[in-house]
Amino acid sequence: MSAKTIILTGASDGIGAAAARQLADSPHRLLLVGRSVEKTRAVAEETGSEWFTADFARLDDVRTLAARIADAVGDTGIDVLANNAGGIFGDRTPTVDGFEKTMQVNHLAPFLLTNLLLPALLRAGGAVINTSSVAHRLFGHIDVDDLDNARRFSPNKAYGDAKLANVLFAESLHERFHAQGLSAVAFHPGTVQTNFASDSSSIMRLVYRTPLRRLLLIGPDKGGATLRWFVEGTPGETWISGAYYDERVLTSRVNPQVHDTALAEALWQRSAELVGIPTP
Repeated sequence: MSAKTIILTGASDGIGAAAARQLADSPHRLLLVGRSVEKTRAVAEETGSEWFTADFARLDDVRTLAARIADAVGDTGIDVLANNAGGIFGDRTPTVDGFEKTMQVNHLAPFLLTNLLLPALLRAGGAVINTSSVAHRLFGHIDVDDLDNARRFSPNKAYGDAKLANVLFAESLHERFHAQGLSAVAFHPGTVQTNFASDSSSIMRLVYRTPLRRLLLIGPDKGGATLRWFVEGTPGETWISGAYYDERVLTSRVNPQVHDTALAEALWQRSAELVGIPTP
């Protein structure tokens, strides 16, 4: 197996930490990103990885993170960027940047990070892996003029919209940059037993707390193994660029908006405007 330079966000807990542990015995160079200094450092020390911290609810943190990663990888480029950080939150509370937190943490922040790291990704002919969710199909319906859901907010809809944005973002990356060697994919890792939704008022929080969770949910190691499968896979062989997978299975069971190419383009333009980057 050839060694890759891999950036893994959301690596301090859940499937991100599990994937990092599973990749620890590989020849790859792992650069882990988490919000908690203590948790991220602990996983990095356990796995022999480099580590960075950033709060995705602060876009200045993301800009600083991108600059530090770019300096760390230098001319070698980035083989894989796994946009795995995310979560579902409670009430519609704006971030310091003025955006609804669920959309910012799950979509706007990784959108910004990916675009800032594009030169390094293109230099290596890299891949972008977006951890999405079946929630994109169950709850998502994006209005690019109301990404913050000011008109109709619920934790489930906000999360569904953000996870739908992850799928559309993977499609747009493929359409824009695949001819230059970049690949992108979005996937649902399975419904995993983690601290996910613990800070939310969503009914999903009850599923994660019920005694039946061991029957309804999979363990983080299994979800981490699926993330590792995409990270170590070969685009065009292991998985198809621009597609969405339910765990490791290519599926047509997607939100109808996934097929709306005009929406994907409008989402890219609006996201770029909101985070302050030019659009190619």
